[in-house]
Amino acid sequence: MQNKGLIKLFAFLFGLVSIYQLSYTFITNNVEKKAATYATNSISSTETDYLNLRKDLETRYLDSIGEESIMGFTSYNDAKKKELNKGLDLKGGINVTLQISVKDILKGLANNTSNAKFNEALANADAASKNSSDTYIDLFFQAFENLKGDTKLASPEVFANKSLSDVINFQMTDDQVKPIIRTKIDESIISAFEVLRERIDGFGVTQPNIQREGSSGRILVELPGARDIARAQELLSSTAQLEFWETYRPDNQNLSQFLFAANERLKTLVEVEVPETVSKPESEIDSLLSDVAQDSIDFASEVNPLISLLIPGEPGAQSFVRASTKDTAQISAYLKMPEIRRLVPKELQFVKFLWERPTEGAEIVGLYALQSNRAATPRISGDVVSDARDDFDPRSRPAVTMSMNTRGAKEWQKLTSDANLNGTGIAIVLDNKVYTAPGVSQVGGISGGRSEITGSFTINETKDIANVLRAGKLPAKAEIVQSEIVGPSLGQEAIDSGFNSFAIAMVFVLVWMIFYYGRAGAFADVALLFNILLIFGVLTSIKAVLTLPGIAGIVLTIGMSVDANVLIFERIKEEIAKGKGKSLAIADGFSNALSSILDANITTGLTAVILFVFGSGPIKGFATTLIIGILTSLFTAIFITRLLIGWYLSAKDRKLEFSTGLTKNLFKNVHINFLSKRKYAYIFSTVLIVIGLYSLFFGPGLQQGVDFLGGRSYQVRFEQPVNPSEMSTELNAVFGTGTNVKTYGEDNQVMITTAYKVAVEGIEVDTEIQNKLFTTLQKYFPDGTSFSDFSVANDDKAIGIMSSKKVGPTIADDIKSNAFWAIIGSLAVVFLYILFRFRKWQFSLGAVAAVFHDVLIVLGIFSIFGKIMPFNMEIDQAFIAAILTVIGYSLNDTVVVFDRIREIVAERGWSAGENTNLALNSTLGRTLNTSLTTVIVLLAIFAFGGDSLRGFMFAMIIGVVVGTYSSLFIATPVMFDTLKKSTQDGEEKEEE
Repeated sequence: MQNKGLIKLFAFLFGLVSIYQLSYTFITNNVEKKAATYATNSISSTETDYLNLRKDLETRYLDSIGEESIMGFTSYNDAKKKELNKGLDLKGGINVTLQISVKDILKGLANNTSNAKFNEALANADAASKNSSDTYIDLFFQAFENLKGDTKLASPEVFANKSLSDVINFQMTDDQVKPIIRTKIDESIISAFEVLRERIDGFGVTQPNIQREGSSGRILVELPGARDIARAQELLSSTAQLEFWETYRPDNQNLSQFLFAANERLKTLVEVEVPETVSKPESEIDSLLSDVAQDSIDFASEVNPLISLLIPGEPGAQSFVRASTKDTAQISAYLKMPEIRRLVPKELQFVKFLWERPTEGAEIVGLYALQSNRAATPRISGDVVSDARDDFDPRSRPAVTMSMNTRGAKEWQKLTSDANLNGTGIAIVLDNKVYTAPGVSQVGGISGGRSEITGSFTINETKDIANVLRAGKLPAKAEIVQSEIVGPSLGQEAIDSGFNSFAIAMVFVLVWMIFYYGRAGAFADVALLFNILLIFGVLTSIKAVLTLPGIAGIVLTIGMSVDANVLIFERIKEEIAKGKGKSLAIADGFSNALSSILDANITTGLTAVILFVFGSGPIKGFATTLIIGILTSLFTAIFITRLLIGWYLSAKDRKLEFSTGLTKNLFKNVHINFLSKRKYAYIFSTVLIVIGLYSLFFGPGLQQGVDFLGGRSYQVRFEQPVNPSEMSTELNAVFGTGTNVKTYGEDNQVMITTAYKVAVEGIEVDTEIQNKLFTTLQKYFPDGTSFSDFSVANDDKAIGIMSSKKVGPTIADDIKSNAFWAIIGSLAVVFLYILFRFRKWQFSLGAVAAVFHDVLIVLGIFSIFGKIMPFNMEIDQAFIAAILTVIGYSLNDTVVVFDRIREIVAERGWSAGENTNLALNSTLGRTLNTSLTTVIVLLAIFAFGGDSLRGFMFAMIIGVVVGTYSSLFIATPVMFDTLKKSTQDGEEKEEE
């Protein structure tokens, strides 16, 4: 081998850099273990709120030593930024896809025009977007084109307005306006991206990830390790629309008259159940309606739809009434009804009703009446705020202080002066929630432009409010269209199960290689261990995220990386059998195996690249580790193993065998006539495929998961085993038919999937569904279990929602489309690659036929056994990853066989299939050896890798077994039959 010195130097430096990169991970793990030990030893486990106290002590310890020097070259804070990134499923946290509303941006660009055709085009684009993978802007342009008539995009009532006058004029055609609008939308999305990035930087999690997804207006945000899930969701979805309004006085008689009139009108519009008892005493009702005549209201004999839900306002507060938080949605719906809005007195013509922001655990909130105008615009908007800081008020309560620019300071003084004269309050509103509404006692108003937001805040809340105000408002609302939340305890379980599967697979492969190849196998083991070091080193260097499927990818790489060494060792044994000397046999063995190794790894690598392009989240992590593993295993197998063998043989009188006493003669004298059995194989495979297709189209079919259908899923754990059928009946009564409950792993754990309100966005809907779940399932939990105990964990826990996932219908359509194109794309790329390498379409046909065969059988098995197996067999993104990996593995095997066929036929001729059989027999040892190793590795992941991977691994186990069979009995026979017919046709033409 030439350039040994260069390879040794490269290997040494590569390994050294990997160790250096991984050192940061070892340092942070060591420091965090010390922090955990310190916290555990500092408090008693019987302490109230033990978990929060422990986490607080851990945080304080890490903060105190964060900048101390460690080993003379780093500190904990520095190492934390450079450690190996752990994904959501290993660390817990939140992963969301935010959809920036392109519709809102378009409306803003058109100055909220009332043009009928423009608004109808938006409505049509809304409807079309639910069943289309096209971008919203494309759908809008299509809809406008169909409706526009004589109206142009450059019309004054559309985009040729004052705000866009510098780039759009009346003379422009639609085709000239479209690219300008696209640019403006892209600028707005970039602005939203930057705003979100600033917010995340101030949130306080390490290694956050934020990235745009093409031109769709979607932004992916990953916050591994985020424990306060509600806080994270609020931070991401808040538009930070800050407004300052003047309130109406809470004792305004017109408000009381309006409530009374609305209540009377609602009696004729809605049906309300008569309560068994009425809790409001007459004195409270008198207070609520103050000077309004009460004679017609008899709470003992009739229902009052609105007033029965209201509670009098607190003395001294600016809210004129209050209500229970659970009733606010109903009251808001009443007040928005056209029949009720028509009852608003002339003096309150443009009144705007907004609720107080509820504090954590609050059951009662206030309703404010704000003085608005025809355009519904506030007196002051948030764009005048120049700075915001978390602070404390004079009573040492957490607060947010704001500074305004010159214009804002003048407007603020005018607003506060008016409020002082009128005896009203100033409502400070953020995202349509009233945070505070103080009165103004200073005559002439408050000068200087300084204002303060106070309330029942925690320190974290004031930090977040100041953070979003500094970052600025989003240019349009950001809806969470896809989310995945994993509790930290589930993340730790994933780490434990991933490590177990990794260790078991590693030990088996190391032992097997020594058992089968003796000392040569030990050299391959050293190369394999070095390969693992390089994989983790590269992952750390490129800041890739390690996920549970990523660990599966590494473990699979362990199983597949021995394939190159197996190919090499089997070729060396063949060369030795030909009578060549050991040195020449080794050189020729490496040389002759190189073509097969490259072809096999390139085909697998191509499918991994396609998976990386079309996948997302953990699946992208799987593809990343697979790609890295393929590259590093090529380097270690081809170069490191050879260096070790060369080093060992460099000493005199050393002998090296490539087998052991038990394996020396295995597959040595095998002469199976594979081609003679191809008809039986065709019949057997046809029967399997027909049964599978019947099940797919006329039987149970595939169980599509939320990735493809849209919806929400919750992994819920209980103390005792539960009956999923009974639970399903109860939940279907709450959420409607279609809610699915099934055991997930142990008998005390279920996966609940529902499409209830799947098309409705907002954190409020997520909370509503979790509340309904808790109410229905509460009887299955121990007494005293609260909603906060049940909801997705902020701390380690053993019961409740361990993880949740939400996929909106638009995202689900895109995922399904991407999955389809990923499979079609991988087949097309592989067909072309094999055609390029083997120069005959018959080889490509045989390979693709085998792949179709394998995919159809896997789909059929999932259809037949989907509801029988005691683990999740839903079709989701992980399943598509498994299918693509099966495609890659099947091709890996097939290409090795084809490569040997090409080699032998080139030497000996076609010979009516004799040499094809010879090629199949000569590669049989490698085929079965690699397949057995891979299956055992996959079984280790299946058994010990955690519940979330079992369906994924089952698909791959079936795929590997079927792929091994198809490379011998489908791919090669199809290639042989079509090539034989082509050869015969060619000979007949020559005879003519």
